[in-house]
Amino acid sequence: MARPVTLFTGQWGDLALEELAAKVSKWGFDGLELASSGLHFDETRILHEPGYLESLKKILDSYHLKVYAIGAHLIGQATCDPIDPRHQGVLPKAVWGDGDPEGVRKRAIERMKDIARAAAKFGVQRVTGFTGSSIWHMLYSFPPNDFAEIERGYAYFAEIWNPIIDVFDQEGVKFCLEVHPTEIAYDFVTTRKTLNAIGNRPGFGLNFDPSHLIPQFLDPAAFLEEFSDRIYHVHVKDSRRNLNGRRSILASHLNFGEGERGWDFVSPGHGNVDFEAIIRVLNRIGYQGPLSIEWEDSGMDREYGAQDAIAFVRRNDFAHSSVAFDAAFSQQ
Repeated sequence: MARPVTLFTGQWGDLALEELAAKVSKWGFDGLELASSGLHFDETRILHEPGYLESLKKILDSYHLKVYAIGAHLIGQATCDPIDPRHQGVLPKAVWGDGDPEGVRKRAIERMKDIARAAAKFGVQRVTGFTGSSIWHMLYSFPPNDFAEIERGYAYFAEIWNPIIDVFDQEGVKFCLEVHPTEIAYDFVTTRKTLNAIGNRPGFGLNFDPSHLIPQFLDPAAFLEEFSDRIYHVHVKDSRRNLNGRRSILASHLNFGEGERGWDFVSPGHGNVDFEAIIRVLNRIGYQGPLSIEWEDSGMDREYGAQDAIAFVRRNDFAHSSVAFDAAFSQQ
């Protein structure tokens, strides 16, 4: 049985849910991964406004779409980050408030708990997202790092996130961290350290997104193998390295889509991600959850891209063989 294919709505936040649902249903998607705190899933309204949840479900049911996950990337980022003016542009006004960093953080933490409660009320058992990081700015070890401070960063993350995951556990919802530059976990080593820091508790797992590993020259299939028991959700997203001796893998403070970047996000199947290797590992580890297309490609029209992406996923999501290829030999 093919895995369900969904679309993450974060990059479509300018469209009302019904308008977007009509499009993705026509394009052949099975469901949506709804971005929180916006037009598509407002956790505060779900918890406090009678009839709002039912209105969302009515729209989704009318287009035969299921919801397998809620995305909480923007709110989650503010829980551990050093807060600066950039966060104002991505956070709800109620979370930003007066912009006082600790006030922003406290409100983001409480909002993450509300997202777990709202997801449970909606009947969804997975929330994908970010955690931010208090130590990302220490990535390059100059001035020389105090490595005890790096370790304190993991302890600080656990201090923030253990109470959040307590609420997730109470609600029967799992959090799926998207391993990603700027997060507390961004590669193999830091993912191990992050899981260890939070005591490897089952309520905190991973949203696998290979596009963030490619620019780091990491092997996404190997990542799946190592963390197979923590893969709670999967994003289908691609990226491509554009190195020619004059472009930096650090992207040179250039915006996505600019020609001199050393790498960029591209529509699935147009980059360096080996999706066949990924599907083979997903089959081996028994992952049967959704393949959620997070479409990001500055050089391609997004409606063309979404349709191109679902066609790519349908074509490449092959099933594991039910028989050994040489089983028929013994019948001769």
